[in-house]
Amino acid sequence: MVKVLIAKPGLDGHDRGAKVVARAFEEAGAEVIYTGLQATPDEIADIAEKEHVDAVGVSLLSGAHNTLMPKVIDKVKAKEGMDKTVFILGGIIPQQDIPALMEKGVSGVFGPGTPLDEVVDFTFEQIAMAKAEELAENAAQDMTNRASNI
Repeated sequence: MVKVLIAKPGLDGHDRGAKVVARAFEEAGAEVIYTGLQATPDEIADIAEKEHVDAVGVSLLSGAHNTLMPKVIDKVKAKEGMDKTVFILGGIIPQQDIPALMEKGVSGVFGPGTPLDEVVDFTFEQIAMAKAEELAENAAQDMTNRASNI
């Protein structure tokens, strides 16, 4: 089963969009964990690791996306076994900020009005690609280990 963490970091108190997206993931068959309001990047990373989620979706409407999103990504990826986590971002994100966010590890950015099935399908595709990459890396490592034992 796919596990998705939906997070609301920072001081933004508007969580309707995050709850709607969480519900869309649940209806698509994912297990969803919601942090509630004002989660810190450290709290998000701890929950992501504890629940071993496949994706972290962050909702930001406060304008702090360039500060908070990279912190969330860095904190989550620093956790054991979380380097293949998929990160999506929703909210009011200016177009000019998106390329830098993508360079820092955001897979997709979704603004208001994005169809929910587009968010869910995109995220599931990204998770599938990350899992396939991980399987390929593990298979290559196994083959290398076997070859060195011969």
